Amino acid sequence: MTHIDPVLAAFVAGALGLGFLAVALFFLKFWRRTGDGLFAAFAAAFVLLAANQAAPVLFGIPSENQGYVYLLRLAAFILIIAAVVWKNLRRG
Repeated sequence: MTHIDPVLAAFVAGALGLGFLAVALFFLKFWRRTGDGLFAAFAAAFVLLAANQAAPVLFGIPSENQGYVYLLRLAAFILIIAAVVWKNLRRG
């Protein structure tokens, strides 16, 4: 098992979190144009994924697989799945 530099891990987590927030803003832009709830759900899911990247660094959790941080990622994916199912059920 190799040791990962905590500063490098925090930098990578910050870069990923910033990327997730940029994608969330992208989906918010489309939600404002169309009013489609699917875009709002995707934006909220990407904000949860950004929080998932930030939480281990901010709270000093050594691995994102430990503790309740993993539940943020789970909530994001459940939100995406629920939004897609809801969108498809509304069509039919």
